[in-house]
Amino acid sequence: MHLTASAGVSYNKFLAKIASDQRKPDGLCTIHPSRAQEFIDKLRIEKFWLVGPKTAQTMHSMGVYTGTDLRAVSLNHLTQVFGKMGPVFYNFARGIDHRPVVVEWERKSVGCERTFEHDISSAHDVMQQLAIAAAELVRRLEKNNFEGRTLTLKVKFHDFRQITRSITQNQVLRTSQQIVPLAEHLLEQVDYSENPIRLLGLSVSRTITHDDHPTHSQWVELEIPFKEFKV
Repeated sequence: MHLTASAGVSYNKFLAKIASDQRKPDGLCTIHPSRAQEFIDKLRIEKFWLVGPKTAQTMHSMGVYTGTDLRAVSLNHLTQVFGKMGPVFYNFARGIDHRPVVVEWERKSVGCERTFEHDISSAHDVMQQLAIAAAELVRRLEKNNFEGRTLTLKVKFHDFRQITRSITQNQVLRTSQQIVPLAEHLLEQVDYSENPIRLLGLSVSRTITHDDHPTHSQWVELEIPFKEFKV
């Protein structure tokens, strides 16, 4: 068996990720601290972590095409346009990323999400995408042999506003027959009639309670890490 791998080496996770992308599918790239800013300044905005097609399009409308352009935008303006992601982009443009490197971790959730090429607002389109997300989620739950009782719906609107809605059950969520009705119930709490949806995601997570044995459904708000899927 012949396997290929790319690796990136730098002083923080953001730059290491960017470095690994530079030598795909098989190579090593190192970004030294003394050359980091020069590297970032020349980097196309599409190469920045967390900058997808829609975000890149918004960046372009602001005249931002490279790291140099991004560094010229004020923190206040980035926050106004991108909300809580504004400070993240502001720091990335300066080679700042304080996220710790975790070498050992226990999976607490399994999720998937999709950013749409065109914002959606019709009930038919939203329900169709919700069913697709549920099917992908079930596949990932099976693949990871993961058991959780909390289902979370993640919605990002056209204006980058993002919400999550969660519900906890007293049984492990494994099948589409369990997940789809709960997801539809969560979606009923979301008003998208005048707020087109840009991104939709579903996640199942482990339930954290005092006795870890909930006796009834309960609403909670969670921050869930999602992975994008393609259809």
